[in-house]
Amino acid sequence: MSTPAIQISDLTRSYGRDRGIEKINLQVEEGEIFGFIGPNGAGKSTTIRVLLNLLFPTSGSAQIMGLDIVKDSKKIRSRTGYIPSEANPYPDMAAREFLSYSASFYGVPQAEKKITELMDVFDVEPGRKISNLSSGNRKKLSIIQSFLHSPGLLIVDEPTTGLDPLMQSRFFDLLRSENLRGMTVFFSSHTLSDVQMLCRRVAIIKEGSIINVEAIEALRKKQLKRIRIEFRDRVPDSLAGLQGMEKGVTVSGKAMEFIYAGDMSSLIAALSGKDIADMTVEEPSLEEIFMHYYN
Repeated sequence: MSTPAIQISDLTRSYGRDRGIEKINLQVEEGEIFGFIGPNGAGKSTTIRVLLNLLFPTSGSAQIMGLDIVKDSKKIRSRTGYIPSEANPYPDMAAREFLSYSASFYGVPQAEKKITELMDVFDVEPGRKISNLSSGNRKKLSIIQSFLHSPGLLIVDEPTTGLDPLMQSRFFDLLRSENLRGMTVFFSSHTLSDVQMLCRRVAIIKEGSIINVEAIEALRKKQLKRIRIEFRDRVPDSLAGLQGMEKGVTVSGKAMEFIYAGDMSSLIAALSGKDIADMTVEEPSLEEIFMHYYN
């Protein structure tokens, strides 16, 4: 049985009165693209910074590729790539100069050839000073840097911020290609549409704690329905607060729309005798399922 790419046990990082992360338990298998989702401030970046030994844990432990994140941090960094949410490389360097400098730390074979290929993929001008690059182009540099040494594990934190749709597509293609070669990807994002395109499993983090780890397909199959009902007269008051009716009910004129998590027979019984003009029952989007967990 292979060693997990990431093994986290009761990992906690506190900031005094401010919340960090609390007793995170998580296992990412070697060779998978694993999603880590939650809104801004949920604890995603704190978890990543602790894993990379940029922050020390208050308690608990974690291993990356079988190595302790504190004791073996130097070895871990030689085998790991990292794309931060905000990329701020050396501003006085030119783009290619920075990438060549980065590659020199890892002894990358045929480094200049690889740099040229990746700069062509992401349309980066080699002679432009980093200080003169847009945030999107700085993010592209960070992406290229993270792939130069062919890491066994790539950790990405909001990687598509600042990228236009074409560059996002090229980035996703590169992730899939490297994953097929064996690279594990820990993909942290608050954009669920990005995660569902790439990942098979996902962890949902809320207020510093993991609230669920599940397969993307299992999330889709949750017994939730998006329901829209149009009445001939008005929306009956008796439907307010119906058991199984999720938060976020919208009423517009004679119509109401909501996510329903209850027994469909109970809903049909509650609607019995109501003057209904039209009704639709659909599968909710993954975003709506995600918000169901948060509510």
